[in-house]
Amino acid sequence: MLRLEGIVAKLESGDVPLETAIDLFQEGMRLSQLCGGKLEQVESKIELLVESEQGFQKKPFVAANEDKGE
Repeated sequence: MLRLEGIVAKLESGDVPLETAIDLFQEGMRLSQLCGGKLEQVESKIELLVESEQGFQKKPFVAANEDKGE
């Protein structure tokens, strides 16, 4: 995650040559996809404990952007 943040900072500064910027962008995209995959794995393991008339029940966690169909 720190590497990805560093890449973003370098690209936003605009002080890198074009070829380096392309390499950084590609690395950043790979890291972003890796982080996104790990986040999906963790979210799939999270359950909510919801109280109902029958007592407490486990329900799967749905991220806010998934809940809206995005």
